[in-house]
Amino acid sequence: MSAQGLGKPDPSWRSRFAQALLYDKEIDRHAKAKARIALAIAAFAIIYGVIAVRLVVLAIAPETQTARRGASDVVATARPDIVDRNGEVLATDVRTPSLFAEPRKIIDVDEAIELLTAVLPDLDASEARERLASKRGFVWLKREISPQQQRDIHRLGIPGVGFLPENKRVYPNLAVVSHLIGHVNVDNQGIAGIEKWLDASGLADLHSSGFAVDRIEKPIELAVDLRVQHALRDELLAAKERYKAQAAAGLITDVRTGEIVSMVSVPDYNPNNPREALDKTRINRLTTGVFELGSTFKALTVAMALDSGKINLASTFDARVPLRYGKFEIGDYKGQKRVLTVPEIFTYSSNIGTARMALALGVDHHKAFLKRMGQLDRLRTELPESAEPILPKRWAELNTVTIAFGHGLSVAPLQSVAAVGALMNGGMLIPPTFLKRSEADARALGKQVVKPETSAMMRYLMRLNAEKGTATRADVKGFYVGGKTGTSEKVVNGRYVKSKLLTTFMAVMPADEPRYLLLIMLDEPQPLPETQGYATSGWNAAPTAGKVIARVAPMLGLEPRHDLPPADRLILANVRGAR
Repeated sequence: MSAQGLGKPDPSWRSRFAQALLYDKEIDRHAKAKARIALAIAAFAIIYGVIAVRLVVLAIAPETQTARRGASDVVATARPDIVDRNGEVLATDVRTPSLFAEPRKIIDVDEAIELLTAVLPDLDASEARERLASKRGFVWLKREISPQQQRDIHRLGIPGVGFLPENKRVYPNLAVVSHLIGHVNVDNQGIAGIEKWLDASGLADLHSSGFAVDRIEKPIELAVDLRVQHALRDELLAAKERYKAQAAAGLITDVRTGEIVSMVSVPDYNPNNPREALDKTRINRLTTGVFELGSTFKALTVAMALDSGKINLASTFDARVPLRYGKFEIGDYKGQKRVLTVPEIFTYSSNIGTARMALALGVDHHKAFLKRMGQLDRLRTELPESAEPILPKRWAELNTVTIAFGHGLSVAPLQSVAAVGALMNGGMLIPPTFLKRSEADARALGKQVVKPETSAMMRYLMRLNAEKGTATRADVKGFYVGGKTGTSEKVVNGRYVKSKLLTTFMAVMPADEPRYLLLIMLDEPQPLPETQGYATSGWNAAPTAGKVIARVAPMLGLEPRHDLPPADRLILANVRGAR
């Protein structure tokens, strides 16, 4: 049967021609040999042609293909700009050349090192020699060189040495937003602050997938206001110098949205030189530090008492004699030595009265309330750097007594600010954020932790304290400020040291319709003649807060209002359950 009968297709004319030419018996053997040689030559010519074209391409653009492929896993890729709430640039990328080498192409290592070190005096010659002698396909010699250095090295014409354009992160505001923004490493990867959060939020995965190698157009908008940040930092640096403090820190948050409008901790560092961040004195004290915050914590204790319904503003507590627990005696700083009402306990900052309020409700109630206010768990925000609160190993009655007035429980200052913000905004605990957020989004995320009536009573007490209590030096005319001072002794080697103080002040503005909460913290301020020898919060943190408010309130859109009635008439008059 023929091939056609079996259903096999006829060979094409090209196949028949090739077979006839190579295998037909009637063809001359010399002709067959020539045909075979011609086909082999043609095949090899095609192969070598492809190789030659590829070599030409690589010779023309070695930096964009060979080198980039060799450095694909380490080349600094692009990051989005980071801007403040008004669009001011806080971090951006610039293109900068980096020097690389292909050791296999280096003809004379010693000569190459000699020429390169003449242009780059800071180049480690021994390390560079080791890299060039490795015979690897690709090595970095120096990242981020200047355009002039690039031109000088290019003129040397060293075979196997080239340049790759990389993205370098630049922080135009230097140290002003360092603890908030964080910084990147030499490969443009975030290793602290918002920069690290960016990588954890998907940017690193984008890079590893081969994307995001060019400029990313959409910026990241933060809640911080650069103008306010400058003013707050300026006043904190001045206060640190004025009161001879070791460090100073400040926060401004929007109590309606949870947005962090400003955050400063000094000493700070220049993120363009990340090595400065290794200095232990330059930590962000507001998120990575935990402290006993002293009497500012009394706001939580008083709020707990009022919110329970068992205590109101007319309730009284005996503050005539100190409380005794074994060898411990708890007294008042400049005590009144009499029975005090709740407003008096707050304005005189009575340790005894506050402790008695907490004891009236009991240890379990106290712990449950602080848990509800977010004080017993680690606070999570966009910043990766945060610290666990330090809690008593065994929470007994004495612990409740001391924690009631701000000793014995260490929390991050931002954590405490979030809780006091809830006491000011109507009772809603809103997670803090460094990103822009609307009030509607904030309400969806928040949870009601105290009654609105409790919040109104706390606003009244904060304003009353600025009118005639320990916060008078923070009262700025026209902005109806409320506030609470706090002074705590620091623990050194397991003991409280009376001469080493941490002073804090929390201010709400305006107290009748709260919008912003300000925290000022000074670490070990010194007693001075102008403070009449005192180093407590009312003499340093409170006046610093007043200076900050005078500068930033107009920036925050708060218009001065004059001739407002006192707190009992403006805030308290319409509060149910106050009496």
